[in-house]
Amino acid sequence: MPSATDAADWFAGRLPSEWFDSVEVSTDREEILVIGTLADESATDAEAEGRISRFRSDTREQRIEIALEAESRYQRKVSWGARLGDTTALFTHVSAPVMTRLRQPERQVLDTLVDAGVARSRSDALAWSVRLVGEHADEWLGQLRDAMAEVDKLRGQGPAL
Repeated sequence: MPSATDAADWFAGRLPSEWFDSVEVSTDREEILVIGTLADESATDAEAEGRISRFRSDTREQRIEIALEAESRYQRKVSWGARLGDTTALFTHVSAPVMTRLRQPERQVLDTLVDAGVARSRSDALAWSVRLVGEHADEWLGQLRDAMAEVDKLRGQGPAL
């Protein structure tokens, strides 16, 4: 699979300049997520939802064309979203299945969340748990990602065999 380390730069060069004030591009093994910030941060929540909805329908064909190019280049699905003020809407996203093996104590945690009505299923409970850990460990996860990027950089500079 091709590297997507330059995806933010590629989208910056490919997206029409009038679409967004700024663009956030994140990648993983399955997906490239592009979230653009629309101009005029003073909109109410309802106005923001309306502007985002209008942007979504007005740019649909162009976004599909750009996504197809990016999917061919990076071998990942492209998902879109927009932000206006405090309102963020994802138009599309990949919900990738993840196989995991859990022992009884971990399954009991998931079952407790389901039984308590916090989640509809073990899958929802696991997704909820991962989101919670991500929110509370964001700084640590960022440091870990930075360290992994440094290791990759050093590997690239190493001797060729």
